[in-house]
Parts: sequence; C-alpha cells; structure tokens
Amino acid sequence: MASERKSPESLRSARWFAPDDLRSFGHRSRMMQMGYAPEDFMGKPIIGILNTWSDLSPCHAHFKTRVDDVKRGVLQAGGFPVELPALAVDESFTKPTSMLYRNMLAMETEEHIRSHPIDGVVLMGGCDKTTPGLVMGALTAGVPMIFLPAGPMLRGNYAGKILGSGSDAWKFWDERRAGNISDEQWLGIEGGIARSYGTCMTMGTASTMTSIVDAMGLTLPGASSIPAPDAGHIRMSSECGRRIVDMVWEDLTPDKIVTTMAMRNAATVAMATGCSTNAVVHLLAIAGRAGVDLTLDDLDALGRTSPLIANVRPSGKDYLMEDFFYAGGLRALMVQLGDKLDLTALTVSGKSLGETLAGAEVFNDDVIRPLTNPVYKEGSLAVLRGNLCPDGAVIKPAACDPKFYNHEGPALVFDSYPELKAAIDDEDLDVTPDTVLVLRNAGPKGGPGMPEWGMLPIPKALIKQGHRDMLRLSDSRMSGTSYGACVLHVAPESYVGGPLALLRTGDIIRLDLANRRLDMLVPDDELAQRRADWVAPAPRFGRGWGWMFSQHVSQADKGCDFDYLGHDFGPVAGEPDIF
Repeated sequence: MASERKSPESLRSARWFAPDDLRSFGHRSRMMQMGYAPEDFMGKPIIGILNTWSDLSPCHAHFKTRVDDVKRGVLQAGGFPVELPALAVDESFTKPTSMLYRNMLAMETEEHIRSHPIDGVVLMGGCDKTTPGLVMGALTAGVPMIFLPAGPMLRGNYAGKILGSGSDAWKFWDERRAGNISDEQWLGIEGGIARSYGTCMTMGTASTMTSIVDAMGLTLPGASSIPAPDAGHIRMSSECGRRIVDMVWEDLTPDKIVTTMAMRNAATVAMATGCSTNAVVHLLAIAGRAGVDLTLDDLDALGRTSPLIANVRPSGKDYLMEDFFYAGGLRALMVQLGDKLDLTALTVSGKSLGETLAGAEVFNDDVIRPLTNPVYKEGSLAVLRGNLCPDGAVIKPAACDPKFYNHEGPALVFDSYPELKAAIDDEDLDVTPDTVLVLRNAGPKGGPGMPEWGMLPIPKALIKQGHRDMLRLSDSRMSGTSYGACVLHVAPESYVGGPLALLRTGDIIRLDLANRRLDMLVPDDELAQRRADWVAPAPRFGRGWGWMFSQHVSQADKGCDFDYLGHDFGPVAGEPDIF
C-alpha cells in the first residue's frame, strides 16, 4: 500500500466529534454519558462491528462472545470499537425464505454505516444471506471493510457414521418416507447432524459465499475455511479487529478491492469448490453493487474452464468442510488453480492475492484435487437457455445423475408447493422415472423471495421403487446442501408471465446439457394461444415490506437486487448533514 496514511483530522468520524460547536459538544457528551473518556475515542478510528448474532441464528451462536475478540483486536491496534446489531437473516427459522430479507440487510448495513460516525467496519456474517447482504451494503457505503466469516460447524455424527448438513437430511428423509428409518433413528439423526455452532459443514450456500468473499479479497487470507469452534477462529477474529484499524489509516476502501478481476477470481473459485447454485444470484447482485459487468453467460463460460477440485459434499463424494480445512483450506485450493486466477488482485491484507497464497499447500490431494484429477471436469454450475428459460436457468451437473444430462420426459406441473406436497405422497400418482416434476409461482415475486423449494421431493411411488433422482424444474432456488437433477432459477419467472407459466402437464420437456438447452416441445402457435389466454395472478402483498419487495426486486438473472440499489441507478448518497 501507499506509504501515506490518513491523519486523525481526516477521519470520517471527526465530523461528529472534532468541531468546537454545539452539535459536536452533544456527540462528545453522549459518549461520556456511556462512560467513555475523550481519550477513548477522540482522534482514533471508530470501528463499527456489524453483528448478525441472534438467539434464533444457530450458525452465529458464537458471535455473542466472538464480538469481544474483535473488540480486543481493535483496541490493541489503537481504534475504538462499537458494536451495531444487524438483521440476523437466519436460514433455519426465517419464513417463507431468508432471501426475502437479504436486500433489507443490505439496506440496513449501508444506512448503519452512512448515518453513524464509522471509519471502518467488521462485518460478522456467514449464514447464507448474511454474507451477500452485508457485503452489498458495505460496498455501497464505501468505508474500509473486512468480512469475518462465521465458519462451518463440526462434522455431524450418528451411529458411527459421518453426517453432512442438509445433504443427509434430504437423503434420510427419503428413506424415512420409504419406511426404512424408525422414530428412534430419526431422532438420533436430528441430534447428530448439527453438533456445534457454525454454518453448514457441507459446501452449501454459507461456505460457498464465505469462500467467494475470501477469494474476492474481503477476508483475512483463508479465513473462510476455519471451523467455527476452532481456537484459530478466535485468533482470526482478533486479527480482523487489528487489521481494520490499519485499513482505515491506509484508506483501503472496498472499491480498490472488488474489481472485475476480483469478481472473476471469486466466480472461478466458486466453480472449483462445487458451489451452491445460490452463488449465481449473489455474485450477480454483488457485481451490480460494485459496478462490475458480470452476467450469467460469463459465469457459464468460467464454469466450462474451471474444473471442480474440492471433493466436498454435496458435489464431492466423501468429505466435509472440516476435512477441507485440514487439507489446506481455500488458500491451498487457490494454489491448485494457479494461472486461472489473477494473482495481482488486491486484498484486505494490503497484499496481492498471490502474496497471500505464499506457503499454502495441499495436505490431502483427495480432498483438494489437482487440476489433472478433478471431481468433475467442468465447474459446479451450468447455465441453460431455451424457450422455457429465455433469460436463463441454472443446474448443478456434478450433483446429479449423469443420465439426466440429456433427457426428454413429460411435465407434471404444480402451481404451488402445497399442491405438490399433497400429490407426491399419493402412491397412485401418475408418474414415471422419466417424468419431469415442475413447480412454478416460486420465483422472486411469486414465492415470494424465491424460496429454497427447488429440490422437489421425489414422489413416494418412485421412492418405493428405489428411485432417488429425477429431473425437476422450477423458478425457485434450492439449498446449497441439496443435490439432484434440479433445474432452478428459471427466468423470467412464471408469476410475471415467463414461458414457464405456459407449460402444461403432459408437455414434453427436453434438457440438453452439452448444448446448454432447456425447451418445451410445444409449437409456437400453441404457445401464442396460451399466452393470449394467460391471466396474471393476484398480487401477493397489499402493503409493507412484501409490497415494496415485489415492486422493485429484479429477476434471478439480474441477482434479485432492488432496481434502485444498483451501481448504475444513480449517485450514492453523500455524507449526512450534521447541524
């Protein structure tokens, strides 16, 4: 970094505290009201710690005390820490979906920073939507920022077998529906699959997104791989506090880090890790905030040239995030990628990405594979287009049975999840292994919030015949811990009149993965008649946040951000008036 450092007088917080006027008198007085002496905060970087802890966020249970480790680091470096609570957006309990509130967290983050005397921020997140939400808001606010990932939980365990978050829940639920698991066994799995605080320990959306921001240069190098209960996580948290103070003095702002090369690095790493399909909407949204031109086609192109080398479930076969950490973690994976990354990209460390990878090595090359022995020859995701999804759809080829890469079958269409749920347990349902299950009205506006319903349950009739996968199609998302032949994010969504709204039960659907095509084999004149007959559904909301969300959310291919929050919509608000 440049040798010039900011002076105390140039700190953003000085606008609140330095002037000799009545307003600043009030600010200083209120700080003293809380027991702080002027020596505690005057002339020092004030570091906001945005903490997404909540009693209903098991992924962030340790944040209640981990924030003290961050504060210790800030004080050690000569800063003044202030904790600001932020929307938890937990994945487990927020309904109908946490995605309905990602943009709310982004807006809260931006306004928290802008409206308070904050010189730099530590963003404490990790559960799925907290990572993009915090980063999106902080990018727009523009002050120095560093992301502190919650870290994955310990491996699950039951009856001597290792369990993976989500992935094994789906697997054993199918077995329970088939009558193969007792109540006692089911209770044991419930208690054994999540044994500590921290995020899902599969390569689900949480570890996908923290790996992405790590590769983007927004975390301490390799921080995303450290398990939440590991003592190293405490040390990393304190180092975040120390580092953000130096970043303020260096004026190392996020616009210098989140560049086109950083976004491409992040997307490449995502593909190599076997990332969640949710990475697509979040990458596009983050790029939109950063003013970086990134499209679905760019992601598909990177996926074609970035082999999947992290043998971590659900795309991998054998290992979990704890194993990934012991094998060398994300830094080791990035070393394996070599010249597929732009190693000149700047990071929050003040060093280039290449410099931060010095000394990293792979300790288990079955967990972190070389490029010559990938888990899957291409990246985690593929983008489809066709008359069912003119603006795109997403599939995770490595996590489904290859026999579905080229498939034709009749559609079985459901207009709501309750309708689907009622049908799949009917053992007389007219369905075959070739049938394509379809759920619509589950997109950004129709869901609302594009819930994680896309791993549609296999009909009980097929479960009992021994089938565990089939082609499924929806305009919803699915959990990053999910797997199977699931086509997701169909855009435009059916709720706004996308072609999926015109599909009927019995229509033949063709998936051609090699050519990235998804089509319904219906004549154009028939589709035109159906279009003329289509009636738009009633609005989902009449007021409040849901109404606002529905009015302004973009489609999946644009990242589901609000239309007025993108980088190109208009100038960012300036500093607040202080009178």
